[in-house]
Amino acid sequence: MEGGRRRSTAGRGPALVLVCLVAWSIAAPAIAADRYAVVVSGASGEQKYAERYDEWRTRLVNLLADRYGFRRDRVFAFGEKATPRVQLASRENVRRTLAALAARTRAQDLLLIVLIGHGAFDGTTAKFNLVGPDLDAAEWAALLRPVSGRLVLVNSAGASFPFLPALSRRDRVVITATDSRAARYDTVFAEYFVKAMEQAAAEIGPDGRVSIWDVFTAASAGVKRYYEQRGLLPVEHALLDDAGDGFGKEADQPGADPSFAQSVYLNADSEETGMDAATRELSARRDDLMAQIERLKARKNSMPQADYEAQLERLLVELAKVSRQLRGKGSQ
Repeated sequence: MEGGRRRSTAGRGPALVLVCLVAWSIAAPAIAADRYAVVVSGASGEQKYAERYDEWRTRLVNLLADRYGFRRDRVFAFGEKATPRVQLASRENVRRTLAALAARTRAQDLLLIVLIGHGAFDGTTAKFNLVGPDLDAAEWAALLRPVSGRLVLVNSAGASFPFLPALSRRDRVVITATDSRAARYDTVFAEYFVKAMEQAAAEIGPDGRVSIWDVFTAASAGVKRYYEQRGLLPVEHALLDDAGDGFGKEADQPGADPSFAQSVYLNADSEETGMDAATRELSARRDDLMAQIERLKARKNSMPQADYEAQLERLLVELAKVSRQLRGKGSQ
Protein backbone atom coordinates (compact mmCIF):
# COMPACT_ATOMS: atom_id res chain seq x y z
CA MET A 1 0.00 0.00 0.00
CA GLU A 2 1.28 3.45 -0.85
CA GLY A 3 1.79 6.14 1.76
CA GLY A 4 -1.14 8.21 0.57
CA ARG A 5 -3.87 6.49 2.58
CA ARG A 6 -4.46 7.43 6.20
CA ARG A 7 -4.45 4.72 8.79
CA SER A 8 -7.78 3.88 10.37
CA THR A 9 -8.74 5.95 13.41
CA ALA A 10 -11.35 3.50 14.66
CA GLY A 11 -11.49 2.67 18.35
CA ARG A 12 -11.16 6.13 19.77
CA GLY A 13 -14.04 5.39 22.07
CA PRO A 14 -17.04 7.24 23.48
CA ALA A 15 -14.89 9.84 25.24
CA LEU A 16 -13.81 11.34 21.94
CA VAL A 17 -17.41 11.37 20.70
CA LEU A 18 -18.38 13.31 23.81
CA VAL A 19 -15.50 15.73 23.21
CA CYS A 20 -16.72 16.35 19.66
CA LEU A 21 -20.27 16.99 20.86
CA VAL A 22 -19.09 19.39 23.55
CA ALA A 23 -16.79 21.28 21.18
CA TRP A 24 -19.43 21.73 18.52
CA SER A 25 -22.27 22.53 20.94
CA ILE A 26 -20.46 25.39 22.63
CA ALA A 27 -19.17 26.89 19.41
CA ALA A 28 -21.23 29.29 17.36
CA PRO A 29 -21.14 29.08 13.55
CA ALA A 30 -17.86 29.52 11.71
CA ILE A 31 -16.06 32.79 11.31
CA ALA A 32 -16.68 35.81 9.20
CA ALA A 33 -13.96 35.68 6.58
CA ASP A 34 -13.14 36.76 3.08
CA ARG A 35 -13.44 33.98 0.52
CA TYR A 36 -11.52 33.64 -2.71
CA ALA A 37 -11.64 31.01 -5.45
CA VAL A 38 -9.38 30.05 -8.34
CA VAL A 39 -10.90 27.68 -10.91
CA VAL A 40 -8.53 26.43 -13.60
CA SER A 41 -9.50 24.35 -16.62
CA GLY A 42 -6.26 23.53 -18.38
CA ALA A 43 -5.15 22.28 -21.77
CA SER A 44 -7.74 19.86 -23.17
CA GLY A 45 -6.01 18.17 -26.10
CA GLU A 46 -9.31 17.31 -27.81
CA GLN A 47 -12.52 19.17 -28.61
CA LYS A 48 -14.69 16.87 -26.50
CA TYR A 49 -12.54 17.58 -23.47
CA ALA A 50 -12.42 21.31 -24.24
CA GLU A 51 -16.22 21.53 -24.20
CA ARG A 52 -16.49 19.41 -21.07
CA TYR A 53 -13.89 21.36 -19.11
CA ASP A 54 -15.35 24.73 -20.15
CA GLU A 55 -18.81 23.61 -19.03
CA TRP A 56 -17.65 22.37 -15.64
CA ARG A 57 -15.57 25.50 -15.00
CA THR A 58 -18.42 27.82 -15.99
CA ARG A 59 -20.95 25.98 -13.83
CA LEU A 60 -18.63 26.02 -10.83
CA VAL A 61 -17.74 29.71 -11.16
CA ASN A 62 -21.41 30.66 -11.42
CA LEU A 63 -22.31 28.45 -8.46
CA LEU A 64 -19.69 30.07 -6.25
CA ALA A 65 -20.90 33.57 -7.10
CA ASP A 66 -24.66 32.99 -7.32
CA ARG A 67 -25.32 30.30 -4.70
CA TYR A 68 -22.34 30.28 -2.34
CA GLY A 69 -21.96 34.03 -1.94
CA PHE A 70 -18.42 34.48 -3.28
CA ARG A 71 -17.91 37.98 -4.63
CA ARG A 72 -17.49 37.91 -8.41
CA ASP A 73 -14.28 39.91 -8.21
CA ARG A 74 -12.83 37.27 -5.88
CA VAL A 75 -13.49 34.32 -8.17
CA PHE A 76 -10.66 33.94 -10.69
CA ALA A 77 -11.34 31.75 -13.72
CA PHE A 78 -8.71 30.36 -16.10
CA GLY A 79 -9.39 28.49 -19.31
CA GLU A 80 -7.86 27.24 -22.53
CA LYS A 81 -9.09 30.38 -24.29
CA ALA A 82 -9.15 33.88 -22.83
CA THR A 83 -12.44 35.81 -22.68
CA PRO A 84 -13.46 39.00 -20.86
CA ARG A 85 -14.20 36.91 -17.74
CA VAL A 86 -11.67 34.09 -18.17
CA GLN A 87 -7.90 34.43 -18.13
CA LEU A 88 -5.70 32.19 -20.27
CA ALA A 89 -4.67 29.18 -18.19
CA SER A 90 -0.97 29.82 -18.61
CA ARG A 91 1.81 29.25 -16.14
CA GLU A 92 2.51 33.00 -15.92
CA ASN A 93 -1.11 34.01 -15.30
CA VAL A 94 -1.67 31.37 -12.61
CA ARG A 95 1.58 32.26 -10.84
CA ARG A 96 0.73 35.98 -10.90
CA THR A 97 -2.74 35.47 -9.44
CA LEU A 98 -1.61 33.09 -6.70
CA ALA A 99 1.19 35.45 -5.68
CA ALA A 100 -1.30 38.30 -5.36
CA LEU A 101 -3.68 36.16 -3.30
CA ALA A 102 -0.88 34.96 -1.04
CA ALA A 103 -0.13 38.58 -0.19
CA ARG A 104 -3.80 39.44 0.28
CA THR A 105 -5.25 36.59 2.35
CA ARG A 106 -5.36 36.62 6.15
CA ALA A 107 -5.36 33.70 8.57
CA GLN A 108 -9.17 33.47 8.78
CA ASP A 109 -9.75 33.77 5.01
CA LEU A 110 -10.60 30.90 2.68
CA LEU A 111 -8.92 30.20 -0.65
CA LEU A 112 -10.54 27.48 -2.77
CA ILE A 113 -8.56 26.18 -5.78
CA VAL A 114 -10.10 23.69 -8.20
CA LEU A 115 -8.07 22.18 -11.05
CA ILE A 116 -10.07 20.69 -13.94
CA GLY A 117 -8.31 18.96 -16.81
CA HIS A 118 -5.49 16.55 -17.58
CA GLY A 119 -2.59 15.54 -15.39
CA ALA A 120 0.66 13.75 -16.10
CA PHE A 121 3.19 11.74 -14.10
CA ASP A 122 6.48 10.49 -15.54
CA GLY A 123 7.45 8.34 -12.58
CA THR A 124 9.15 11.23 -10.82
CA THR A 125 7.24 14.46 -11.40
CA ALA A 126 3.47 15.06 -11.41
CA LYS A 127 2.05 17.99 -13.36
CA PHE A 128 -1.26 19.65 -14.07
CA ASN A 129 -1.48 20.50 -17.77
CA LEU A 130 -1.74 24.22 -18.54
CA VAL A 131 -1.63 26.11 -21.83
CA GLY A 132 2.08 26.15 -22.58
CA PRO A 133 4.56 25.13 -19.87
CA ASP A 134 2.96 23.24 -16.97
CA LEU A 135 3.32 23.62 -13.22
CA ASP A 136 4.37 20.51 -11.32
CA ALA A 137 3.35 19.54 -7.80
CA ALA A 138 6.47 21.03 -6.21
CA GLU A 139 5.90 24.34 -7.99
CA TRP A 140 2.28 24.46 -6.85
CA ALA A 141 3.48 23.79 -3.30
CA ALA A 142 5.98 26.65 -3.50
CA LEU A 143 3.36 29.05 -4.88
CA LEU A 144 0.91 28.20 -2.11
CA ARG A 145 3.38 28.11 0.77
CA PRO A 146 2.97 31.86 1.57
CA VAL A 147 -0.85 31.62 1.75
CA SER A 148 -1.77 32.30 5.36
CA GLY A 149 -5.49 31.60 5.04
CA ARG A 150 -7.31 28.29 5.08
CA LEU A 151 -6.62 26.57 1.79
CA VAL A 152 -8.67 23.97 -0.06
CA LEU A 153 -7.08 22.54 -3.19
CA VAL A 154 -9.00 20.08 -5.37
CA ASN A 155 -7.00 18.43 -8.14
CA SER A 156 -9.63 16.54 -10.11
CA ALA A 157 -7.27 15.38 -12.87
CA GLY A 158 -5.68 12.05 -13.59
CA ALA A 159 -2.21 11.57 -12.06
CA SER A 160 -3.27 13.90 -9.25
CA PHE A 161 -2.26 11.64 -6.35
CA PRO A 162 1.34 12.96 -6.01
CA PHE A 163 -0.11 16.42 -5.29
CA LEU A 164 -1.42 15.14 -1.94
CA PRO A 165 1.90 14.54 -0.13
CA ALA A 166 3.48 17.53 -1.92
CA LEU A 167 0.87 20.06 -0.75
CA SER A 168 -0.19 18.53 2.57
CA ARG A 169 0.00 21.02 5.44
CA ARG A 170 -1.92 22.00 8.57
CA ASP A 171 -4.99 24.18 8.05
CA ARG A 172 -5.32 22.81 4.54
CA VAL A 173 -7.59 20.41 2.75
CA VAL A 174 -6.03 18.65 -0.23
CA ILE A 175 -8.25 16.49 -2.43
CA THR A 176 -7.04 14.31 -5.30
CA ALA A 177 -9.14 12.33 -7.75
CA THR A 178 -6.74 9.38 -7.63
CA ASP A 179 -5.17 7.36 -4.86
CA SER A 180 -1.94 6.03 -6.38
CA ARG A 181 0.88 7.00 -8.67
CA ALA A 182 -0.27 4.35 -11.13
CA ALA A 183 -3.69 6.04 -11.65
CA ARG A 184 -2.99 8.29 -14.63
CA TYR A 185 -6.21 7.90 -16.62
CA ASP A 186 -8.73 10.66 -17.24
CA THR A 187 -11.16 10.99 -14.37
CA VAL A 188 -14.82 11.89 -13.85
CA PHE A 189 -14.34 13.36 -10.36
CA ALA A 190 -14.64 16.96 -11.59
CA GLU A 191 -18.09 16.28 -13.02
CA TYR A 192 -19.37 14.84 -9.76
CA PHE A 193 -17.67 17.51 -7.67
CA VAL A 194 -19.62 20.18 -9.58
CA LYS A 195 -22.82 18.13 -9.30
CA ALA A 196 -22.30 17.77 -5.55
CA MET A 197 -21.87 21.54 -5.24
CA GLU A 198 -25.09 22.07 -7.21
CA GLN A 199 -27.05 19.56 -5.16
CA ALA A 200 -25.83 20.99 -1.86
CA ALA A 201 -26.77 24.51 -2.99
CA ALA A 202 -30.26 23.33 -3.96
CA GLU A 203 -30.91 21.57 -0.65
CA ILE A 204 -29.39 24.01 1.83
CA GLY A 205 -31.66 26.10 4.03
CA PRO A 206 -31.20 29.85 4.65
CA ASP A 207 -28.99 29.24 7.70
CA GLY A 208 -27.40 25.97 6.59
CA ARG A 209 -23.74 25.40 5.87
CA VAL A 210 -21.93 23.32 3.25
CA SER A 211 -18.52 21.98 4.23
CA ILE A 212 -15.85 20.73 1.86
CA TRP A 213 -16.26 17.34 3.54
CA ASP A 214 -19.95 17.31 2.53
CA VAL A 215 -19.03 17.98 -1.10
CA PHE A 216 -16.18 15.46 -1.09
CA THR A 217 -18.34 12.64 0.23
CA ALA A 218 -21.16 13.38 -2.23
CA ALA A 219 -18.75 13.60 -5.17
CA SER A 220 -17.04 10.36 -4.16
CA ALA A 221 -20.39 8.59 -3.99
CA GLY A 222 -21.24 9.91 -7.46
CA VAL A 223 -17.99 8.56 -8.91
CA LYS A 224 -18.64 5.17 -7.32
CA ARG A 225 -22.14 5.01 -8.86
CA TYR A 226 -20.71 6.02 -12.25
CA TYR A 227 -18.51 2.93 -12.41
CA GLU A 228 -21.06 0.58 -10.84
CA GLN A 229 -23.84 1.55 -13.26
CA ARG A 230 -21.57 0.92 -16.22
CA GLY A 231 -20.16 -2.32 -14.89
CA LEU A 232 -16.66 -0.88 -15.01
CA LEU A 233 -13.71 -1.47 -12.73
CA PRO A 234 -13.10 1.82 -10.87
CA VAL A 235 -9.84 3.43 -11.94
CA GLU A 236 -10.14 6.36 -9.56
CA HIS A 237 -10.61 6.64 -5.81
CA ALA A 238 -10.60 10.19 -4.47
CA LEU A 239 -8.59 10.98 -1.35
CA LEU A 240 -8.78 13.85 1.14
CA ASP A 241 -6.05 14.98 3.51
CA ASP A 242 -6.96 17.54 6.17
CA ALA A 243 -4.50 16.70 8.94
CA GLY A 244 -1.30 17.85 7.28
CA ASP A 245 0.31 14.42 7.59
CA GLY A 246 0.35 13.49 3.91
CA PHE A 247 -2.06 10.58 4.37
CA GLY A 248 -5.34 10.63 2.47
CA LYS A 249 -8.65 9.01 3.29
CA GLU A 250 -11.53 7.91 1.13
CA ALA A 251 -15.00 9.20 1.99
CA ASP A 252 -16.28 5.76 2.99
CA GLN A 253 -13.07 4.44 4.54
CA PRO A 254 -13.87 2.57 7.79
CA GLY A 255 -12.82 4.57 10.81
CA ALA A 256 -12.13 7.74 8.83
CA ASP A 257 -13.04 10.72 11.01
CA PRO A 258 -13.64 13.99 9.15
CA SER A 259 -12.09 16.75 11.19
CA PHE A 260 -10.77 20.02 9.82
CA ALA A 261 -12.55 19.49 6.47
CA GLN A 262 -15.86 19.26 8.28
CA SER A 263 -15.37 22.76 9.70
CA VAL A 264 -14.29 24.43 6.45
CA TYR A 265 -17.48 25.91 5.00
CA LEU A 266 -17.86 27.01 1.41
CA ASN A 267 -20.87 29.27 1.87
CA ALA A 268 -21.13 32.38 4.00
CA ASP A 269 -22.63 32.38 7.47
CA SER A 270 -25.73 34.51 8.02
CA GLU A 271 -23.88 36.20 10.91
CA GLU A 272 -21.18 37.61 8.64
CA THR A 273 -23.13 40.63 7.46
CA GLY A 274 -22.61 43.66 9.66
CA MET A 275 -20.10 42.03 11.99
CA ASP A 276 -17.92 44.62 13.76
CA ALA A 277 -14.14 44.37 14.16
CA ALA A 278 -14.25 43.08 17.75
CA THR A 279 -16.72 40.35 16.86
CA ARG A 280 -14.68 39.40 13.80
CA GLU A 281 -11.60 39.04 16.01
CA LEU A 282 -13.46 36.82 18.46
CA SER A 283 -14.81 34.74 15.60
CA ALA A 284 -11.30 34.30 14.22
CA ARG A 285 -10.09 33.16 17.65
CA ARG A 286 -12.96 30.68 17.89
CA ASP A 287 -12.16 29.23 14.49
CA ASP A 288 -8.49 28.85 15.40
CA LEU A 289 -9.36 27.04 18.63
CA MET A 290 -11.69 24.67 16.80
CA ALA A 291 -8.94 23.88 14.29
CA GLN A 292 -6.49 23.24 17.15
CA ILE A 293 -8.97 20.81 18.72
CA GLU A 294 -9.33 18.90 15.45
CA ARG A 295 -5.57 18.65 15.04
CA LEU A 296 -5.20 17.46 18.63
CA LYS A 297 -7.84 14.77 18.05
CA ALA A 298 -5.89 13.54 15.04
CA ARG A 299 -2.79 13.10 17.27
CA LYS A 300 -4.59 11.40 20.16
CA ASN A 301 -3.31 7.88 19.52
CA SER A 302 0.31 9.04 19.24
CA MET A 303 0.59 10.90 22.56
CA PRO A 304 0.25 10.08 26.28
CA GLN A 305 -3.38 10.04 27.42
CA ALA A 306 -2.71 12.49 30.26
CA ASP A 307 -1.12 15.02 27.90
CA TYR A 308 -4.00 14.65 25.45
CA GLU A 309 -6.64 15.22 28.13
CA ALA A 310 -4.79 18.22 29.61
CA GLN A 311 -4.40 19.94 26.24
CA LEU A 312 -7.97 19.14 25.28
CA GLU A 313 -9.34 20.57 28.53
CA ARG A 314 -7.35 23.78 28.06
CA LEU A 315 -8.62 24.25 24.52
CA LEU A 316 -12.24 23.48 25.40
CA VAL A 317 -12.23 25.90 28.33
CA GLU A 318 -10.83 28.65 26.12
CA LEU A 319 -13.32 27.83 23.38
CA ALA A 320 -16.18 28.03 25.87
CA LYS A 321 -15.02 31.47 27.03
CA VAL A 322 -14.76 32.83 23.49
CA SER A 323 -18.12 31.35 22.50
CA ARG A 324 -19.75 32.88 25.59
CA GLN A 325 -18.36 36.30 24.63
CA LEU A 326 -19.74 35.91 21.11
CA ARG A 327 -23.18 34.94 22.43
CA GLY A 328 -23.07 38.00 24.67
CA LYS A 329 -22.41 40.22 21.69
CA GLY A 330 -25.26 38.60 19.83
CA SER A 331 -27.70 39.49 22.61
CA GLN A 332 -26.71 43.16 22.74
